[in-house]
Amino acid sequence: MELLICSQGWQPQTCGSAQEFLARGRPFVPSCLILAFSSTDSSCLEVQKRIARECAEISIIVIADYGDIPTTVQAMKAGAVDFLVKPLSEELLVAAICQSFVRSRASFDRGMEMRDLRNRHASLTPREQQVMVLVVSGLLNKQVGAELGISEITVKAHRGQVMQKMKAASFAHLMNMASKLRMTRSMTPGAISA
Repeated sequence: MELLICSQGWQPQTCGSAQEFLARGRPFVPSCLILAFSSTDSSCLEVQKRIARECAEISIIVIADYGDIPTTVQAMKAGAVDFLVKPLSEELLVAAICQSFVRSRASFDRGMEMRDLRNRHASLTPREQQVMVLVVSGLLNKQVGAELGISEITVKAHRGQVMQKMKAASFAHLMNMASKLRMTRSMTPGAISA
């Protein structure tokens, strides 16, 4: 399998156990894991679930020496992108790896986007963060000012800084960012969280 993977121009890394895999550093690139299930090891699904929890950005392909429907369904529910039964063709394995890379790239890109968004939000001053939460909750500048005890002109200045620092092209874009950041305004007056 390692030779096949190398022949496709990919860089395989082999591990003797799940613990060894989890102890290694993760590459900061789209990747996939080929996880071997054995009929003699009843802990395979638990191992897969742990890896999926701890390494959500890595797509998992399960290769098993058996293929009953309940195990296949459980593996897929636990996050496997594919479940292949030995013996398998090289073409099938290569296709599964390619599909895994597509999913991993999408997950990787979403992760990068969220890190960038969190960094932009962290660049806001505490007051700008408060203004952002109140504005995206639907309050008018005048209402934001009353809530925070500042003038409407000051709210407009903070709002402009928020738009600039968040790199928001429009208010709708800012709303979308706030949604991704799961920003909420608590029911308690003055209590704002992000």
